[in-house]
Amino acid sequence: MKRCLIAAGLVAGLVLALSADASKASEAPRSPDAVERRIRSGSVELYSRAIGRGQPVIVLHGGPDFDHRYLLPELDRLAERFRLIYYDQRGRGDSARGVRPEDVTLASDLDDLDRVRRSFRLDAPALLGHSWGTVLALEYAVRHPTRVSRLILMNPAPASASDFAILREAYLKGLGADMDRQRQLTAGAAYQAGEPEAVAERYRIHFEHALRRPEDYETLMARMKAAFVSQGKEGIVKARAVEDQLMRDTWHDAGYDLLPKLGALRIPTLVITGDHDFIPREVAEHVAHAIPGARLVVLEDCGHFAYLERAGEVRSALDEFFQRTTPTRRER
Repeated sequence: MKRCLIAAGLVAGLVLALSADASKASEAPRSPDAVERRIRSGSVELYSRAIGRGQPVIVLHGGPDFDHRYLLPELDRLAERFRLIYYDQRGRGDSARGVRPEDVTLASDLDDLDRVRRSFRLDAPALLGHSWGTVLALEYAVRHPTRVSRLILMNPAPASASDFAILREAYLKGLGADMDRQRQLTAGAAYQAGEPEAVAERYRIHFEHALRRPEDYETLMARMKAAFVSQGKEGIVKARAVEDQLMRDTWHDAGYDLLPKLGALRIPTLVITGDHDFIPREVAEHVAHAIPGARLVVLEDCGHFAYLERAGEVRSALDEFFQRTTPTRRER
């Protein structure tokens, strides 16, 4: 593993009510250059959005109960160099129609990712995962190493049940007394029913220590609230049930441990984390140590949303990574 620290001065299943105008203003703008379409995957249609030209990169959003919208518009700025392919994972966002949560598994998520790859006629694209999306990227790469040219793992989520326990301990310590407030809120009828206001309030607590700068925190909270309002109660409850399913397949399984399998990968890998990420740095270090030749970049004054908090440094790290590495497979 190669490790690097980038200074902040250099030039991405874990709101208190804002005004309606602010919520609408926070929604990710629809770029006229983006192409949206639906991809059939078994009995489900997946929403996809492609933008940009250049080397193809499939973007895997976090959550697992979120959709791709929280990544916009910041991540779209990479479209100057890359062809970015976003999609909402099964049962989330605009890929929720007709989905039964009990039918969503880690295996179905991986099958969907492969279907997206084939739909865009890509041999071996790069995969860019954020948070939970890094788990999907790694699981897919382990199963299909010849179908991935590069891995970009941004603010990685735990790759083992033991690392999830490390995260949980740090999370509880970070929230302190606010954990009792969060438990009370999530036990309430409004949150259980998926009321957007209550869900947004819960995530204000959940991500209270996840971002370094207050202005980035408010930007993200307004954006997430707008997404919850758009999603509606039914969509929120469905995505939450999907998250529960996926956590049972991974972090809540005491034997879950992807790390030993990563030693077999020969895929150029960039791991990006922040020095103030609420996921402890050792989680990212464990992933980077496990993958031969992986490079770890730690961004200063950065939390869990590197693409938002340190967009310039993320772009610099990606440019250097693509310039210095040779893909294991043809990128098309």
